Amino acid sequence: MDEFVKENYSLITYSVEFIAVLTGLILLRKYKNTHAKAIIFFLIYAFLVDFIGSYPSILYKNNLFHLIEDTLIERNYWWYAIFWWVGLSVFMVLINYKVVSNDLLKKILKYSLYVYLLQVLLCLIFRFELIFKPDEQFLKIASFWIVILSIVVYLFEILRSEKIVLFYKSIYFYLNIIMFLWILVMIPMDFFEVYFRSDDWNYIILKYKIYLSLNIFLYLSISAALVFCKPETK
Repeated sequence: MDEFVKENYSLITYSVEFIAVLTGLILLRKYKNTHAKAIIFFLIYAFLVDFIGSYPSILYKNNLFHLIEDTLIERNYWWYAIFWWVGLSVFMVLINYKVVSNDLLKKILKYSLYVYLLQVLLCLIFRFELIFKPDEQFLKIASFWIVILSIVVYLFEILRSEKIVLFYKSIYFYLNIIMFLWILVMIPMDFFEVYFRSDDWNYIILKYKIYLSLNIFLYLSISAALVFCKPETK
């Protein structure tokens, strides 16, 4: 099993991501008049970010790793810190901003996003070199709080409105719950990345198994939600 995960981790990951993207494209017409179409666009974005983020292994397999060896971008921590975590955070805030109807809650999301983007900007200015290292956690912690806040705001509106009656039919409910469960496990895992060693295969295989399980859960769950939920035009 360990050898199977080691040899097929990337293939399985790309496969479930591609299934999610393909499902979204097939159902794009179904959601074209709703805010949920942004979920499909995000799935495409996530697939591209993950694929491009594998550039170290792609260059290594093609004997081109020397092009980035001993440079800041030799490892891909910076790529995911910026394009995955910041992209995910902005997406979650914007999708929930579109969905909630309470003016106060919308303002909370809007100004929280401004604060978050200011944090990102300051990090890029004053901690620029640190984002290329595995022990840089500032962007991940900032992303954690803004994603959790956006989910809490959405759930709060659900609880205080008539939407609570039919919450189980909403694709936005499933999106928020899926992301909540995913990020609760992913963030602690990222904190342990500082202990990563290329020769510690016990840790590598464990990390692969957890990441693979999380990605399968994330992309297949969102795919199922797109399939079974009905478009919400209001």
